[in-house]
Amino acid sequence: MPKVTVDGTEIDVPAGATVLQACELAGKEIPRFCYHERLSIAGNCRMCLVEVKPGPPKPQASCALPAAEGQIIATNSPMVKKAREGVMEFLLINHPLDCPICDQGGECDLQDQSVAYGRGASRYPENKRAVTEKYMGPIVKTVMTRCIQCTRCVRFAEEVAGVEEIGAIGRGEMMQITTYLERAAQSELSGNVVDLCPVGALTAKPYAFEARPWELTKTPGIDVMDALGTNIRIDSRGRAVLRALPRISEEVNEEWASDKTRWAVDGLLHRRLDKPFVRVKGKLQAASWEEAFGAVAKAAKAAGSSVAAIGGDLVDCETLYAARELVKALGGSALEGRQTGLAYDVSSLAAVNFNTGIANLERADVILLVGTNPRHEAAVLNTRIRKAVRKGGAKVFAIGPEIDLTYPVQWLGAELKTLTKLPKDVDEALTNAKRPVLIMGGLPLKFEGAHGAALALAAKYKLVRVLEDGTAWNGYNVLHFTCARSGGLLLGYAHDGGIKGLAATKPKLSFFLGADEVDYSLFADTFKVYLGHHGDAGAHAADVVLPAAAYTEKPGTYVNLEGRVQHSLRAVFPPGDAREDWTILRALSEVLGHTLPFDSYDELRAKMIADVPALGVNGVIDYGWNPPKLPAKPTETLTGYPIADFYLTNTICRASPTMQRCSAELVHGVRKFAEAAE
Repeated sequence: MPKVTVDGTEIDVPAGATVLQACELAGKEIPRFCYHERLSIAGNCRMCLVEVKPGPPKPQASCALPAAEGQIIATNSPMVKKAREGVMEFLLINHPLDCPICDQGGECDLQDQSVAYGRGASRYPENKRAVTEKYMGPIVKTVMTRCIQCTRCVRFAEEVAGVEEIGAIGRGEMMQITTYLERAAQSELSGNVVDLCPVGALTAKPYAFEARPWELTKTPGIDVMDALGTNIRIDSRGRAVLRALPRISEEVNEEWASDKTRWAVDGLLHRRLDKPFVRVKGKLQAASWEEAFGAVAKAAKAAGSSVAAIGGDLVDCETLYAARELVKALGGSALEGRQTGLAYDVSSLAAVNFNTGIANLERADVILLVGTNPRHEAAVLNTRIRKAVRKGGAKVFAIGPEIDLTYPVQWLGAELKTLTKLPKDVDEALTNAKRPVLIMGGLPLKFEGAHGAALALAAKYKLVRVLEDGTAWNGYNVLHFTCARSGGLLLGYAHDGGIKGLAATKPKLSFFLGADEVDYSLFADTFKVYLGHHGDAGAHAADVVLPAAAYTEKPGTYVNLEGRVQHSLRAVFPPGDAREDWTILRALSEVLGHTLPFDSYDELRAKMIADVPALGVNGVIDYGWNPPKLPAKPTETLTGYPIADFYLTNTICRASPTMQRCSAELVHGVRKFAEAAE
């Protein structure tokens, strides 16, 4: 480890570190615009200048200069101060005075650094350069006159998102950042360039002119748009959620979030259920809570113990647990959370878990994808696979219809029987791999034999092993794509035969917990009680509708696809008469004469953890490795993937104007809602 001296303090730095990283290890703040920890080094903004001896008698860009033994680094010398003032003066030559109307105001790197490192006055009397705006889609708004050509957005699109549609044209002062063909960037991660942009050139179109950062209440939360469990910060004002931004979590999402995570939140303001409804003579009519509970009590009395609960895709563990306990108190036991009809074996949760772990996926050297489109099913997880390919040289093989996954893939056809006899080159790659990985999507799990064939393959190639460094490696993974799936399986929401098996028992009373993807024709003779927050399919089919809280409006526990237990806080209150789900179930239980044994959220959570200790784990649940023996001869051919429209996968997305625009343009090729400036 080389020793360097930073402003008189001698420190050891890791081999391969840059001077900028050495300065940060010494506790010094180095200004920068183009440098970003997760992107390649460009070295083109020159804001990170420092003085280094021995070396040339001039300031040097610390982001691109390797730290070497014996370097003496000055970060605040007169030479450095003057150089930074000069760089800032040049950067501001063409930058417009837009701060009062710029959405980046209050969280702008250029503002902060011009105050801290700038001269305070400009000597440039000429006219400023103007650049026409560029169209980048429904998510990203551009004011390219503000652009300082740091190229962060270009590098993100190329290196992380894998969609090389943003780049630079022109040279010198005439250089411009654009999408070349002036169309929407075809990426599920395009919103991240807004966070990366250090100035106001790229801002969020749905958030334009909505609020200033200091007006917002910031609440840590967990995203429910997929099973990844992206750590987010919910920004709200009053009772409205205005945006969701990613929080840094190295184990889960690094600092990225999908466009759906960021901007489906405007769907929380539309099509909301804010009062109870009861079906009278075939039509839903607004009712009081007493009337709604009375209708449920009447149905429960007639149903006896013939009661079931079906969990939706966005539900927290507390809601699932409270509903389970209510069904149990009524004498029932039928629970199911796999709305769309899956009925795979759940005798071992390790066999349906993402065992490698999200962060560990980057270390894989051979990856076999089976019937999954991670780009749509877990967009941020897909960046981990791409990183394994780009930085680790991993080979990726896939079984399923061919699609663009943003990295090189060797496609093996769409027949599941390929699992039982892999091609020779794939067999050799998996045999010789040090850290092999198999990722099975939700689609193949619905076909008999596919699950067993994947487990047999895991045994054949020893995907579960101990590495040379002594650490355990489990390369067998199932990629769920609904937030509530892992928590639901832990709580027993898996009926024999799946949703069809449950429906075949003909329950007389069923509770649907935000379940909008169910085939309600299966429950034609059932009294249906829907607890949810949007007027979607579930509400239209229900006999009684009880308005509940969305994920931003209640605290909750969520278990992501790798078994990581995470907790979300309440950011705002639900609208109208809507209430948190558990409070509805608790009040209803009293009316039904089977009062649930908790009176507060804390009591509910404590009872849940006492009954299911895994939900109290701080981190990733250890399921062990005890796979079942299942039939292993699949014969089906995969014809498509479960997610046909990435932007409209759940009830919140379908109510979101932004997601509707994204779907129209990026999925169906129809550009709607064009702005006058475009």
